[in-house]
Amino acid sequence: MIASPESPVDTINRDILAELQTNARIPFAELGRRVGLSTPAVIERVKRLEENQIILGYRAIVDPAKVGLPVRAFVKVTIAGDRLTKFSALIKTLPEVLECHRVTGAESFMVQVALRDVGHMEEVIDAMMPYVATNTSMILASPVPWNSVLPTLPGEKRTRKTGTA
Repeated sequence: MIASPESPVDTINRDILAELQTNARIPFAELGRRVGLSTPAVIERVKRLEENQIILGYRAIVDPAKVGLPVRAFVKVTIAGDRLTKFSALIKTLPEVLECHRVTGAESFMVQVALRDVGHMEEVIDAMMPYVATNTSMILASPVPWNSVLPTLPGEKRTRKTGTA
């Protein structure tokens, strides 16, 4: 299948995305072998995926527990009115925040934090308190800590491979 102007992701680009999400450090020559392209062709496709902002960046995934932050939690935040902007600015300054999402429903935001201990959690929640009401859920385990994003092409049924890597 060829990529259309509306969707620059064809079968080969999807395969490239799958490989890069598994290992973003894969050499272009090996990536090309895996998807059936020459090295220059795969470099050009990756460049276009970056230019089209389909690939947003590359990063190391670090285990918070192994760097002294073994406690993780979701803080559900409820805010009203003009405090949304103030909270958005504040949350960007807290180094404990792994991710923050504006959501629908009873809460305004879902914030994932990584912390040293329960006392540290109290400090972080207190830092949020001038703006919000919170409800916190501790993360006990993460059966799916992160998953790849792969588009479903027209006429294709979405399935996910299971098993160990």
